[in-house]
Amino acid sequence: MQRPDMSVAIAGIEMRNPVMTASGTFGYGAEFADYLDLESIGAMITKGLSLKPKAGNPTPRIVETSGGMLNAIGLQNVGIDAFIEQKLPYLKNVNTPVIANLYGNTLEEYGEVASRLDGLAGVAGIEVNISCPNVKQGGIVFGTDPSAAQEVVSLVKKNTSKPLIVKLSPNVTDVVVMAKACADAGADALSLINTLTGMAIDLERRRPVLANVTGGLSGPAIKPVALRMVWQVAKAVSLPIIGIGGIMTGRDALEFMLAGATAVQVGTASFLDPSAAQRIAREMEEYLVEHGIASVRSLIGALEV
Repeated sequence: MQRPDMSVAIAGIEMRNPVMTASGTFGYGAEFADYLDLESIGAMITKGLSLKPKAGNPTPRIVETSGGMLNAIGLQNVGIDAFIEQKLPYLKNVNTPVIANLYGNTLEEYGEVASRLDGLAGVAGIEVNISCPNVKQGGIVFGTDPSAAQEVVSLVKKNTSKPLIVKLSPNVTDVVVMAKACADAGADALSLINTLTGMAIDLERRRPVLANVTGGLSGPAIKPVALRMVWQVAKAVSLPIIGIGGIMTGRDALEFMLAGATAVQVGTASFLDPSAAQRIAREMEEYLVEHGIASVRSLIGALEV
């Protein structure tokens, strides 16, 4: 049997395989070059970029939990200008699509960062993190209110010609409602899920472990929730879906594809194994070879219910 066809496309972004790196877990790409071949994976997604540099939250801001990790990094990043000047030149020399993740605390910030990225060579697409509070509207999180999410997506869409991926929060009553709102506003693809809100307590000190009290739960503990949400959203919208949540092995990734995902993102696994994304892509291919499957695309949404 010939090697299986592992290629997929997300909103026109052609990838050699379905494995992407999740925002916030892979730096700006160069940090992982000593641990894996950056040209062995499907795409790299940057840390969330904001209009101005951000220092993030005070420490401690990461804690290991049963089956996962809580983080309250606070979206620390170098800012859009430093990314363009200092990080992008390196990425342009890597033959792997780069997707810039962005966020803002106001509509205007989202629009401004999107416009700065538009037209940049070396950026194949944009992923929008809508799990942020709107400081001008009493702190309501863009990603938990359908009308607020639509506003953000519509504005970003107006400010970029690049493929637009919207990253959905699981901390909502009905993720399908949010998915449809983003689709109606012009999203080209959806990625889900972002982290679940959680906390950890130090019993001896009787204090929260994280300085921020709460944080985002990721890792294997959230995989069943993520699978369910990907399956629900894939049935409800016609956009390509990127599955995220607790993917540690190639088999995990293929489960997300059966549920309806076209591609996946590897996040927490990279903290345990810096070469995880490359390994997972290899394990996916090995599964296809073992089962005589010619193309990974044939598994997308092939779950029998």
